[in-house]
Amino acid sequence: MRYLPLDASEREAMLTRIGVPDIDALFADIPADKRIDGLLDMPLAMSEMAVERALTAMASRSVAAGSGPFFLGAGAYRRHIPASVDHLIQRSEFLTSYTPYQPEIAQGTLQVLFEFQTQVAALTGMEVANASMYDGSTACGEAMLMAHRLTRRRKAILSGGLHPHYAEVAATLAHMADEKITRLPPDVAASEDIAAAVDDETSCVIVQSPDFFGNPRDLAPIAAAAHARGALLIAVFTDPVALAAVRSPGEMNADIAVGEGQGLGNALNFGGPYVGLFATRIKNVRQMPGRLAGETVDADGRRSFVLTLSTREQHIRREKATSNICTNSGLCALAFSIHLTLLGERGLRQLAHVNHANAVQLADRLSAIRGVEVLNTHFFNEFTVRTPRPSGDLIEALARRGVVGGLPVSRVLPDAGLDDCVIVASTELNTEDDRAAYARELTVCLQ
Repeated sequence: MRYLPLDASEREAMLTRIGVPDIDALFADIPADKRIDGLLDMPLAMSEMAVERALTAMASRSVAAGSGPFFLGAGAYRRHIPASVDHLIQRSEFLTSYTPYQPEIAQGTLQVLFEFQTQVAALTGMEVANASMYDGSTACGEAMLMAHRLTRRRKAILSGGLHPHYAEVAATLAHMADEKITRLPPDVAASEDIAAAVDDETSCVIVQSPDFFGNPRDLAPIAAAAHARGALLIAVFTDPVALAAVRSPGEMNADIAVGEGQGLGNALNFGGPYVGLFATRIKNVRQMPGRLAGETVDADGRRSFVLTLSTREQHIRREKATSNICTNSGLCALAFSIHLTLLGERGLRQLAHVNHANAVQLADRLSAIRGVEVLNTHFFNEFTVRTPRPSGDLIEALARRGVVGGLPVSRVLPDAGLDDCVIVASTELNTEDDRAAYARELTVCLQ
């Protein structure tokens, strides 16, 4: 779209047409004391070249993920993505495809979504999955709302090991809907008694495994405790590759499984777009948010696909919509599906094995450094270390030496008393040289 600025006479004509005296009248609903009087204290204009120089200078302050040893995770993982994934998603029929409202001309898109759903259901051990959500955090929030509808209760228990961003999204949704949230304190050791927090008002218990701090959790006892009180268990994950190494949510009797799919097929991309995974039991399917692609046969008996069970806010039955999410992350879901197809079950398990082995080797190296303590007894590819100096300062010092050392817990949980803790992730892209560099530079920074 071409940029066509308006002149004063054109603005005046528009204001006259809609019947307001000036632009300020358009913002009358915003209280006067909440509005800024005049312009912000910013330069009125910069040339294109000056803007480019300024933004380049800002960007140069960042350490790019691929520029050196990289051990950041916590829901966003740097992984090898086969070149064929990017090649296939850029085919025009995928790159430009839109919502498949007319199944007779959208069979390819619908089949892609159907196969994606099949993969997600198999990965999570559940019976049915939808055609994706925005990301893992919104999938978690929608799962909470779904549990409220199923149980007709309005209280959620959030584990202290749930990713803080996921917890904040759930809390925001609960606040706007006047629902209750019980957020357990951050729990590095995964020792919390979740069952004790469940009562007869509880709609759902939301637990992450492996959790934010890297601990795999046995969800079966938590599921049993929730079910005994008439509540549901929502199992959360932030790394889909972990599901190839630990028991699936379905195996541990979860009612709903949600998580982030970025770890397969989707690069870090400066924080997005990502792809939310959502699966549940077949008995709950009519309360599942988002859209579902279904399989059927056409008038000639041939296998075909349709969009089904898709009561969303812009559809004809919008008053019965289960969600106000208006789209799915279709291209990201396709990338996820292609990558998983290329790996196959055996390849995915091997990828998980390499991730775990790399993380074990890194944990051994770091724990050998004086003053550094690995806090996890078990983990997949992510674990928490305690350091003898504030982790925020330490990570900045490591970055200046070319190593992205992980996530300081204080950055997302500033008042939790965990300012000396760092969450470290290791994927298949971390080499022995990377691990050696991390240990060497960490030792220097702690001297």
